[in-house]
Amino acid sequence: MSTHEPPADRDGSPAPTGADSLSRSAVVSGPGREAGPPPDADRDPEGESAEEGEEPGRSRSRDLLLLVGICLAALLLVNAFVARPFTVPSGSMEDTLRPGDRLIANQLAYAFGGHPRRGDVVVFDGTGSFLPESAAPPGFWDSLRSAGRDLGLAPAGNTVYVKRVIGVAGDRVRSTGPGARLTVNGVPVDESAYLAPGDQPSEVAFDIVVPRGKLFVLGDHRSASRDSRDHLGEPGGGFVPEDKVIGRADWVVFPFSRLTGLDRPAAFATIAGTGGHGEQG
Repeated sequence: MSTHEPPADRDGSPAPTGADSLSRSAVVSGPGREAGPPPDADRDPEGESAEEGEEPGRSRSRDLLLLVGICLAALLLVNAFVARPFTVPSGSMEDTLRPGDRLIANQLAYAFGGHPRRGDVVVFDGTGSFLPESAAPPGFWDSLRSAGRDLGLAPAGNTVYVKRVIGVAGDRVRSTGPGARLTVNGVPVDESAYLAPGDQPSEVAFDIVVPRGKLFVLGDHRSASRDSRDHLGEPGGGFVPEDKVIGRADWVVFPFSRLTGLDRPAAFATIAGTGGHGEQG
């Protein structure tokens, strides 16, 4: 006689024996067991599916906001350091540029030791050359507006000009008045490729030498342009400091019918090697 009792199950009843004996796990998963409520029966299926549906949506929203933020940051960096858009405000550069043209100024054109070259169209801040310096120190709002302009978030304002470089540091630029070409370092410059039709190279006579670190600039529509000629007798002499140049105007991007690049005219190649730094990068 066995002295061992049948092993008891967890509920205290004897465990089944023989062929009919099944493990507790088999009974739970077997088809013959009376169905009971699943462990999560008290959960709302609709609520669960709603939660599962909301999580991907929130994830997509975060991804979209992150992408927009990255794009905006990249755009601000490009505007601040690489290329800035400007709108041409007047007809002083016709027919090369027309009022309302949208152009892109390449801010890296003169980076890393480069200099503006004769024939370049440049965008610059005219404060101190075409406009007097403000006597009052800039206030908070002035600084904020300036930062907005640097980032391309605010209009350029009425201190920004676009003109063509005619003379660079060390150049002697001379005009004898109507009917005569300008000369740079004694070499006559054929400006017919870009001067506005019917315009003279200059209606006024002048003879200047461009100081170190400065530029002599003129508009292509000479009869409608206030440029270096008009400020020769003023403080600064109308010469634009190189460090006031924002960038080289390289492309007209709007309107699309005028989409074009702004190349340096071949006429200035004849002056290479005559002085100044016009032949340098």
